This record gives sequence, structure tokens and C-alpha cells, in this order.
Amino acid sequence: MAASIKQMLGSDDDSLELLKVMADNSFDSILLTDATKEGKIIYTNAAFKKLTGYSSEDVVGKTPRILQGAATDKLVIERLRTALAGGGKFEGRAINYKKDGTPFIMHWRVLPIKRGGAIKAWIAIQRETSNL
Repeated sequence: MAASIKQMLGSDDDSLELLKVMADNSFDSILLTDATKEGKIIYTNAAFKKLTGYSSEDVVGKTPRILQGAATDKLVIERLRTALAGGGKFEGRAINYKKDGTPFIMHWRVLPIKRGGAIKAWIAIQRETSNL
């Protein structure tokens, strides 16, 4: 599929623009982090702000840990860390917190973005599954 999109669009710049339009208009919350050990946020979409109350300006340069709190299951976070350390993907549910401190249950998936076999960034796709 990626090859057919690239063939249709003709350039990496066009492919990136297509992906940006898709992410910016997704109903699911999307955030990208860099591939450093800290995993600093480098992008969030409008659905992220709608879900969490945080704008991109609030979170770019910080880590997704700002969404965690007292009720966030530490075992889930450990499973996430283990999966990412091995270069794999992660899927799970967790309690996170909105900017105003309101907890919510989310289902999320975290996937590596690779180029030339090396992980360049991580994408997290999140959806609220219920309010507490």
C-alpha cells in the first residue's frame, strides 16, 4: 500500500503532506514522540487536544508522562516500556488524565516509525473508551 501511495503521489514530500492531512483530520488522538530514551513529544493532532485539553504548544518537548497520574496502572506502563525497548508495538488500556485533572480510560496503540530499519519516532493512537 505504501508503495502505491508513493507511486500515486510521486514524492516523499507529497506522501508526508498526505499523512499530515490524515493525522490532522483523524477522529482519534495522535501523538508522535522522538526516538530518544526520553520520548519527547514532537507532534499532536487536534483530536489530542479535544481528548486531553492539551494543545500542541502545551506538550511539544515534554514526555507523554504528563498524562499519567495516581490511577495510571504502573504494570501497563511497564508493559509499554518493555515492548518499546524491544522495538515492538504496544496495545492496551490505561487511565490517563486530562489537562484539568479529570481521569479517563483510554485504549491506545503505540507503533514504531522506521526508516532504513532504524526507529526514527513513535506514533501513539489513542481513543477514550469511557469516563470515570
